[in-house]
Amino acid sequence: MHIAKHDLPVKMNALGAVARHLPDFGTAHGPLAAEYFSLAAGVDIAPLLRGLDDDVCFAPHWGYVLAGRVVVTFADGASETDVTGDVFHWPAGHSVRVEEDAELVLFSPAAEHLAVMNHMLGVLATVPS
Repeated sequence: MHIAKHDLPVKMNALGAVARHLPDFGTAHGPLAAEYFSLAAGVDIAPLLRGLDDDVCFAPHWGYVLAGRVVVTFADGASETDVTGDVFHWPAGHSVRVEEDAELVLFSPAAEHLAVMNHMLGVLATVPS
């Protein structure tokens, strides 16, 4: 799920401050990790997810696209494109491909996403240099 910043409902607009708020955007249990990703066009994490259940990232993420364009594909075959200015929630069961150099801020369940990233590092370690 994603939404453009300007599509978030305005909750308060006073004294030069505008607060946009969308309740029930996602749920989380336990510690969240704050993450900042810089991703080059052409990056596709799908090959690095092979070997995980259903070959997808099992950590949900909440975040914001600071710049760029990414395509997120979900385990059910659905996909979405998130671009500069989008606020997003990617539920567990997804992969990411970068169409334009991207900068993302993510908040993710710490343990789950660390396990996924450790798996990806393990796959990278087996790739001949």
